[in-house]
Amino acid sequence: MQIPLQIIRQYFNFTCFFCSGNYPIRTMDHQEYLFYIYTVFFLVTALFSLLINAIFLKFSKTLGVRDHSQTVIRWSSTSKPAFGGISFFIHFLLSLATYGIFFSEAENIAFPDSASLGFLGATSLAFLMGLTDDAYNTRPLLKFTVQILCGVILIISGIHIEFFAYNWINYLLTIAWVAGIMNSFNMLDNMDGVSSSTAIGIICMALLYLILHQDPTNPDILICLGVLASLVGFLFFNWHPSKMFMGDAGSQFLGIFLAIIGIKYFWNATLLSQATIPARQIVIVLLAFALPIIDTSTVVINRISRKQSPFIGGKDHTTHHLSYLGLSDARVGFIFLLISIVNTALIYLAFQFSDWNHWHTLAGIAWFLALFGSLFYIASINKHKRK
Repeated sequence: MQIPLQIIRQYFNFTCFFCSGNYPIRTMDHQEYLFYIYTVFFLVTALFSLLINAIFLKFSKTLGVRDHSQTVIRWSSTSKPAFGGISFFIHFLLSLATYGIFFSEAENIAFPDSASLGFLGATSLAFLMGLTDDAYNTRPLLKFTVQILCGVILIISGIHIEFFAYNWINYLLTIAWVAGIMNSFNMLDNMDGVSSSTAIGIICMALLYLILHQDPTNPDILICLGVLASLVGFLFFNWHPSKMFMGDAGSQFLGIFLAIIGIKYFWNATLLSQATIPARQIVIVLLAFALPIIDTSTVVINRISRKQSPFIGGKDHTTHHLSYLGLSDARVGFIFLLISIVNTALIYLAFQFSDWNHWHTLAGIAWFLALFGSLFYIASINKHKRK
């Protein structure tokens, strides 16, 4: 119980900084203020997510259900409406608007600034592209072009990976990261509850970083809480047996959103002392995005080895191969959720270590490779069931 209690204590310490600036805690009132603000906001937006998805489900059954004559391979044999992405984006915009209400008088706040506008522009473009794909089944080249454009928008706005000494390398890595994560989440959205529960885990990791670094007036806190609430409400309808999908609008929005979160709080993560350690950053990125990276890598490797295009859908994802072992869709979802919880705990420890050394790096990489090897092996023993 020591770690959870420590997190709660740090959360309360973190909430007081809105009114006290960079000074120590002054009164319990300041702590309670932000605690109630964030808690009530999360609960209200989660209820709103449940309501809006229920309304969408009741009044339409067609958005995201494409022409059945086209070649679209899904795990589910039943066509279902894809409203999740619309709900995600509505909550994202709601969070942006709500921030100004609660923090309009906070000190040292520059919102919107160029980075915030880039955040909004890239996520909006990704959402619109995904929504278009749900309606018209756009060409892969157009999707890839938009994904690259999203990365360029982020770079221009000042959001990019800061890992190498040369910025042009960081810019190329940023574009590759954005396109890779957007495609990874599009591919991971292949079974009920998997993609949404994985996204919940990554957002919780980012919130953990912000709590530990005591940055309560950061706009990303409210934004992450809003998107997290939308995912919780959506998961109620997306858990097996699901009643709706998130669609490409949802997977593309989550892909760019989490790619940005990954850049800001994992790639560019600092210790509590504000120091950066490259090896530690790599480990944190691998742990936070382990599931989409492993699933996409496994699918691409296996399809290329079979001389098939990696860009054509199929029932050969890691989730599918777990199902071929006899696990139900719900149990597969629980396994991915459990892995996310374990990785969150490991990232908490990584954030805490001030004396990071090679043993920590080796342990983190070993855990990632163990996950990769296990899921890849499971996929290899079910070769005859690939489609």
